Amino acid sequence: MVGIRVLGLCGSPREGSTDYVLKRALEFARSLGDVGTEFISVRGKRINFCLHCDYCVRTKKGCVQKDDMAEIYRSMESADAWIVATPVYQGSVSGQLKAVMDRCRAIVARNPDALKNKVGAAIAVGGDRAGGQEPSIMCIHAFFLASKMIPVSGGPFGSNLGASVWSKDKGAQGAAEDKEGIRSVERTVARLVELVRILKGESI
Repeated sequence: MVGIRVLGLCGSPREGSTDYVLKRALEFARSLGDVGTEFISVRGKRINFCLHCDYCVRTKKGCVQKDDMAEIYRSMESADAWIVATPVYQGSVSGQLKAVMDRCRAIVARNPDALKNKVGAAIAVGGDRAGGQEPSIMCIHAFFLASKMIPVSGGPFGSNLGASVWSKDKGAQGAAEDKEGIRSVERTVARLVELVRILKGESI
């Protein structure tokens, strides 16, 4: 029985290390019991930039742009928790992921509490050990906070802000070899599921 619904949102426009790490995170989430997951990638999708035209604010009818965000919106609103993963681009999140986050203005314009108390975790995958993973994680956390979501990390000693993975620019193989990075993923996902259970009033 699925009691918790977790959305995994991959912000990489290509298949590789970020896909691998997020899928591994979702697999770990399912291993914790009564967790159902959905994986969505920006890869191959038509996602326009937010125009800040205020159509969503004026009409309360969602976004004026009709593209692949419609599918993503449905999954975002139905999930109890999100795991958002990004490759590090120039010290921050990918442009594709930033466009997705910006377009969520349409959700909260219709209902400011649409995403309230959903739990969010961030994963950043970089080619260098200190390649901008923490700024990328904080960018995602800022989005969570602005949307009334609850950001989590795996806690002190290895995953203070969230999950940070070093791929050594070797794709999925490099990410898999980063044992400490994978540990930060599992600690963060465990905390995410734990907090959702608390919010649902389940004993832990």
